[in-house]
Amino acid sequence: MSPRRARRRDEARPVGLPRGMDRVEEWPDGEWKVRMLTGASSSKSYRCPGCDQEIPSGLPHLVSWPNWAGGDEERRHWHAACWRKRLDRGPGRSRY
Repeated sequence: MSPRRARRRDEARPVGLPRGMDRVEEWPDGEWKVRMLTGASSSKSYRCPGCDQEIPSGLPHLVSWPNWAGGDEERRHWHAACWRKRLDRGPGRSRY
């Protein structure tokens, strides 16, 4: 038997926001709904509006959209780092 103690299945694990669940984030540019995606169910690639690079299928990323009526039409897929740094961009930065 291994000297390390095996984790029991019923032990509590730290829990953050489950992937696939929406949360509302407040930023200087307004309120945004944000959903973390594992990429496992993604069968196509997306273009990140923050860096203009491809997010290949299968790569974990997030999707965000404005938290107002009709904001669902403005959903965008982002690299997590690009989303966090989007307000640091200078002139000409993406609207999203």
